[in-house]
Amino acid sequence: MDGIQLLKSQRALVTGASSGIGKAIALGLAKAGAKVIVNYRAGGEKAALVVDEIYDVGGEALAIQADVSSEHEVQEMFRQAVEAWGSIDILVNNAGVQVDAPFHEMTLEQWNTALAVDLTGHFLCSREAVKEFKRRGIVPELSRALGKIIAISSVHDTIPWAGHANYTAAKGGVKMLMKSIAQELAPEGIRVNAVSPGAIKTDINKSVWGNPEGMEGLLKLIPAGRIGEVEDIAKAVVWLASDEADYMTGETLYLDGGMMLYPSFRTGG
Repeated sequence: MDGIQLLKSQRALVTGASSGIGKAIALGLAKAGAKVIVNYRAGGEKAALVVDEIYDVGGEALAIQADVSSEHEVQEMFRQAVEAWGSIDILVNNAGVQVDAPFHEMTLEQWNTALAVDLTGHFLCSREAVKEFKRRGIVPELSRALGKIIAISSVHDTIPWAGHANYTAAKGGVKMLMKSIAQELAPEGIRVNAVSPGAIKTDINKSVWGNPEGMEGLLKLIPAGRIGEVEDIAKAVVWLASDEADYMTGETLYLDGGMMLYPSFRTGG
C-alpha cells in the first residue's frame, strides 16, 4: 500500500464515492490505511470498480447503496457499516448534485432536489455519524479524536453563481452547518471541517476544460494557472482526517488555485 499510514485501521465512509472527487477521496483514504465504505446512489457497477481498485492497492472496502437525502436509507447505510466493521471513525460528506436553471425559471422540484442532496444529506449523514461516535467512545490507539467529519463543499459557499441559486444556497448552508456542529461537538472530541474545491477536472465539467476555448476562459479565473485534480482534494481530506490536523475544527480549506482571490483585480478590476 502506498503512502504514510496516517489512518491505519480507521474506518471511513465516503458518500458519492463511485466517481470523480469521491472516488479519489476513497482511494486516498485507503492508501493512508483506512477501510472505506464506498457509498453510491445509482451505478453500482462503478462503485464495485472503486472497491476493486482499493483492494488492488492493498486496502479494504465495501460498497453500500443509499440516497443521502433519505433518512431511512442513511440510517440503513450506517447500520450496515457498523455491522460490517464495528463502527465508523471518519465521515466524508461528498455526495452532491447540480440542478441548474435561471432563477425565474427554477422549479420547486429543482430547488428541493439540490437542497435535499447537497445540504440535507450532510445533516442526515453527520447526525448518524455523531450518534455512532458517541456510542462507540474514543479509541486512543486509532485516533486522538472521538470522530472526524469532513464536508466537501465548494468555493460557491462564498462566491455567488448566477444560474445556480439552489446550489449556492445549499453550499452556503453546508458552511454554516459545519461551523455550528463543529462548535457544538468540539468539547466532546469530534472534529468537523470542510474542503471547498474550485475548478476540478472531473467528467461533470469536461465540457468546459475538455476544449481549448473553455480551458482558456476557465484559467482566467485561476491565478495558479491550472485546473485542480481530484487528487488535490483527496490529499487534503486525508490530512484533515488524521491526527496531524487534531487542532483544526470548524475550518474550511479552499482548494481553488486562488480562485477566491478575485483574479480580475490583478489588473485593477
